Amino acid sequence: MFGKGKKSNKIPLIDMTKCRPALRVSICTGEKTAGFIDNETGKFHDLYLINNNSELLDFCNKTGTTPEDIEKVY
Repeated sequence: MFGKGKKSNKIPLIDMTKCRPALRVSICTGEKTAGFIDNETGKFHDLYLINNNSELLDFCNKTGTTPEDIEKVY
């Protein structure tokens, strides 16, 4: 009834002309969150937590970028 549903690992449809992929990184803890920055407002929309390098590469493959090209927000 109120059970845990399947977690989707898909990135929602995002208009890449209005957003760009980014990685928010905590200076204190090193925690990384993958998401997108809205080009018009500059607001960061987080999608999921990056726990290891393979998850970062997975995000890069889904967005068509490389880890070096992703903007980092501190």
